[in-house]
Amino acid sequence: MSDVYDCRDSAQVLPGMRRARQAISRGELVVLPTDTVYGIAADAFSASAVARLLAAKGRGRQSPPPVLVAGLTTMRALVAEVPEPVERLVEAFWPGGLTIVLPAQPSLSWDLGDTGGTVAVRMPADPITLELLEECGPLAVSSANLTKRTAAIDVHGALEMLGDSVSVYLDGGPSDTGVASTIIDATGLIAGAGRRARVLRDGAISRDRLRAVLGDLLEPEDPDAPLPGDGGARPVDRPAPVPDETA
Repeated sequence: MSDVYDCRDSAQVLPGMRRARQAISRGELVVLPTDTVYGIAADAFSASAVARLLAAKGRGRQSPPPVLVAGLTTMRALVAEVPEPVERLVEAFWPGGLTIVLPAQPSLSWDLGDTGGTVAVRMPADPITLELLEECGPLAVSSANLTKRTAAIDVHGALEMLGDSVSVYLDGGPSDTGVASTIIDATGLIAGAGRRARVLRDGAISRDRLRAVLGDLLEPEDPDAPLPGDGGARPVDRPAPVPDETA
């Protein structure tokens, strides 16, 4: 039977966090609050735990989960390169509702699924989840719902859908917004790629706010528009989109 802890109750926070850490270390699943929607989490470096996460949601390897991190330092360890424009995005919107896709560090021994050599990373603005990330390291996290159902905005919705497939539920109260993170593909900003960043999914961070940081480096609504100063060249090969069901 799953354990549910109300982290708004000071008497339940410490035992809840301790039990969540134990579950993660054993390759089990934890539901946790984020600043967007509730997420279902697993050790990002345990292939069996990630497979368990996908199975709980009813998804396959073609829908790899994003990875939540405690900050830019952890992000640097997971990706091959952090371009300067991405550093600006991180400074402007982390912690917060922006998931950034970059080429993964090739030396990492993990298996998130069919990622195409990329990883989607985010630093959430939730103290409970940030503490867990600090203690457990990067977590593979997808929205807490069954595939094709609406993401849970409170722990009760997650429990109703995911049940005993999750060992520990951390209740941080209802989501403030219920709006999932914006996902931006920043692989085009890597040196030599010659492409813009593009929005894969609209969410908590608007395109106007992204454009205020990136300017012409953000792809316009028309994906075939020429790059600034490129003599009319059009964007080239794009990686596969990140799954929609992302916290």
